[in-house]
Amino acid sequence: MKKSILALAIFAITLISSTDTFAQKWKKMDASPMDASAFPDNWRESNKVLKVVYGRPQLKGRDLEKLAPADKVWRTGANEAAEITFYKDVVFGGKEVKAGTYSLFTIPNEKEWTVILSRASNVWGHYSYKEEEDVVRVSGTVSTSKENIEAFSMLFDKDMTLKMGWANTVVSVPIVAENTEE
Repeated sequence: MKKSILALAIFAITLISSTDTFAQKWKKMDASPMDASAFPDNWRESNKVLKVVYGRPQLKGRDLEKLAPADKVWRTGANEAAEITFYKDVVFGGKEVKAGTYSLFTIPNEKEWTVILSRASNVWGHYSYKEEEDVVRVSGTVSTSKENIEAFSMLFDKDMTLKMGWANTVVSVPIVAENTEE
C-alpha cells in the first residue's frame, strides 16, 4: 500500500511539473516590429522585382541624430540589419547589382546618405559590419518631409525608387530593373 501511494505521489509530481514543459511562452509584441515592402506592392502577384524586410524603430520623442548618428554605419532600422532581395538584376542608385539578397546599411549625413548593399547575411545590427563585404555604395538623396514620420518606414514609389523615411528626413535611391517588360 505504501509503495502504491509513493508511486502515485511520484506520478502526480511528475505530471504536475511536466505541464510547464508543454506550455507555450509567447513573446511580448516587439517594440520595433518587423515590416516589409515590395515592388510591385501587390503581395498576391508573383512577378516581384524586389522586397525589403526591416525593423521599424519609433522616435518616441528622441532625436533622429541620436538614433542614426551622422557619419556612422547604421543597420537601417532596428534589430537585425535590413535585408533587400532583388529577384532580377537591377541598377541600384546607378550601379549594377545582380539578383540576390543583401544586407542594407546606411551612413546618415545631412545632405546625402551613403546606402550600402553588403553580402553579409543574417546580421544582427551593424556591429559586425565589414566594409570589405560591400557589394555597392551609392548616394541617397535627402529631402524633407512636411509631416513627422514617427516610425522608420521604407517603401517603393511608382517608379521603383526606394524611399526611407524617419522624423522629417526622406532618403531616396532610384532602382531600375534590367530586362523587364512593362
